[in-house]
Amino acid sequence: MARLVQCNKLGRELPGLERPPVPGPLGERIYNEISAQAWEMWREHQTIMINHYALNPADPNDRKVLREHMEEFFFGEGARMPEGWEPAGAGGSEKGGGGGGAKGAPPQKK
Repeated sequence: MARLVQCNKLGRELPGLERPPVPGPLGERIYNEISAQAWEMWREHQTIMINHYALNPADPNDRKVLREHMEEFFFGEGARMPEGWEPAGAGGSEKGGGGGGAKGAPPQKK
C-alpha cells in the first residue's frame, strides 16, 4: 500500500515518494509534504530549466540555483496549483498545463 501525503503542491491527499528525493531538510520536507505526482512535475520542469538556461547539474552553483527553484516550485508563494486543476489527459478534462511553480526572471548563476 502506498504511503499517502497531503500534497502541498496539488492540494489533495496522494501517494507520496518512497524516500526523500534529495538530502537534508528540504528532502525531508518534500518527502513529508509532496506527492510522487508533484515530484514528477518538478522533474519535467527541472529538465526544461536545465535545457533552456544551459544549467550544468554537475556545477555546484547551478545545483544551488536548481535547489532554490525546487523549493519555490513546491513551497513558494503561488506554488499551489489552481483549484480544480487536473493534469492533461486526466479525467477527460481539458484543464491542465505546465508544472507551474517559479515565475519571474531566469535563474542567475553566481
